[in-house]
Amino acid sequence: MISTQYVSQVRLRVDDIPTFDRYPFSLSAVRNLDVLELHPNVTFLVGENGSGKSTLLEAIAVSFGFNPEGGTKNFGFNTRASHSELHKFIRLSKGVKFPRTGFFLRAESFFNLATEIERLDAEPGGPPIIDYYGGKSLHEQSHGESFWALLMNRFGGQGFYVLDEPEAALSPQRQLATLARIHELVNDESQFIIATHSPILMAYPNAYIYGFSEHGIERLTLEETEHYQVMHDFVMNPKRMLDELLDSSKHGDG
Repeated sequence: MISTQYVSQVRLRVDDIPTFDRYPFSLSAVRNLDVLELHPNVTFLVGENGSGKSTLLEAIAVSFGFNPEGGTKNFGFNTRASHSELHKFIRLSKGVKFPRTGFFLRAESFFNLATEIERLDAEPGGPPIIDYYGGKSLHEQSHGESFWALLMNRFGGQGFYVLDEPEAALSPQRQLATLARIHELVNDESQFIIATHSPILMAYPNAYIYGFSEHGIERLTLEETEHYQVMHDFVMNPKRMLDELLDSSKHGDG
């Protein structure tokens, strides 16, 4: 049966990989990857830094046709070629529908994207690109404000969105507002793949959550993620956790 979602699976082309002894193929998440089933609405990739979640997310985005440093398919700037070659060794299973729009957000290179928009708008001809992002320079706003302008103005229905740690720019309250905006876009036939550390974002109903670790990739519930468990334990009894943490640190220094 042909899927109607924009991307339904990510498959590793194992037979084409020259060796698993070097990066990125040496990552446990990549070594153990076969087929990753994506939710038609929202899929989360979670895990510690260095677990491979952002590497796979980037490969999905580049394989789909997005610029490695972020933006839409129309962006082609290259400040520093830092992306891995993993995109050459995965296959995306696409449905019969094609998204009307899309965006790849990389928190670490969002500054470069804002700079590229200003550079393009300084050239003659055509309407200002910044008008599609709320009309105000992204550099003249805080990181959180500029991301919110992107989410509210540039993101639209029938879109395919790949987001790498969007919570880096957002307060808890704005993360909750982001959930509401994601839901609006999902109801307008959009699909999201999000790498995140935020238990708030992971709480989106019915989403797939994949945990990345040294053991590979496994499907988890929100409550099974370490992110949720640590945050839950801290909020329920911050004094006890701080006492244990700081006491352990004191003994370690001694």
